Amino acid sequence: MDAVWIAVALLVAGGLGSPVTMLVLRLARSVDTAERRRAEPPEPADQPQFELPEPPAEPPRGGVDALPPGVLRGGLVIGVLERLAVTVAVLAGQPVAIAYVVAVKALGRYAELKESPAASERFIIGTLASLLWASGVAAVIKVYVL
Repeated sequence: MDAVWIAVALLVAGGLGSPVTMLVLRLARSVDTAERRRAEPPEPADQPQFELPEPPAEPPRGGVDALPPGVLRGGLVIGVLERLAVTVAVLAGQPVAIAYVVAVKALGRYAELKESPAASERFIIGTLASLLWASGVAAVIKVYVL
């Protein structure tokens, strides 16, 4: 029976963690946008207002290297693997292993994060949301079920 609950924990942490993390990232972006709007001085009403054309709806051409700055490649797969590793670490009673997961992830992304402050911020927010989700799911299963 324990194996079933471990499988449930892995499925919930790995599978439902992506929508939760994306929601947290979306909330962070909306809060950041609202703060920027408050910080910007209002434009004078007597100045003419110009409409800017909408950017094209087509995705960038040229493959993965043509992604806009701040978008990290492979984030979804890395996030799922990260949540699975954290869940296993908590269920196995080895929370120190979480430090290894974070260290490997940060070292692997260091070159990309160094180039883009926007990517660094998304990386931190996404990683924390992902880690909290996985450890929370594992903790609930471990305390209440196992």
